[in-house]
Amino acid sequence: MLIKLLQAKLHRVRVTRADLHYEGSCGIDATLLAASGIRPHQHLEIYNVDNGERLTTYAIASAKNSGEICLNGAAARRAAVGDRLIICTYGDYTESELAEYYPIVVLVGERNEVSKVTHQSGGADLSN
Repeated sequence: MLIKLLQAKLHRVRVTRADLHYEGSCGIDATLLAASGIRPHQHLEIYNVDNGERLTTYAIASAKNSGEICLNGAAARRAAVGDRLIICTYGDYTESELAEYYPIVVLVGERNEVSKVTHQSGGADLSN
């Protein structure tokens, strides 16, 4: 059986740009992608902290060290520049993979620069 769990999270990044007329996706600073392990074209779940909106799209790489978080296409209507987002990816894991499982959480500063990367443990032992 596969279990879907958090793979990576960019916590409280700020939207720097929105482009309604681009084809779609979410542009993310390549430095943030590397720190989180999120890959270009990977499925994203995005949660807007400021207005409660939730959306699904995919990642594309923006310039390294740019701090850019850009919502494109229809997603551009779901957040304003300056809104804080939580961007998550999820993966399917087997029981044997859970022993080594941990999500990567990237915390950022005011300009979406990496301030801390954590590898959270898989949580409590539920076997008892």
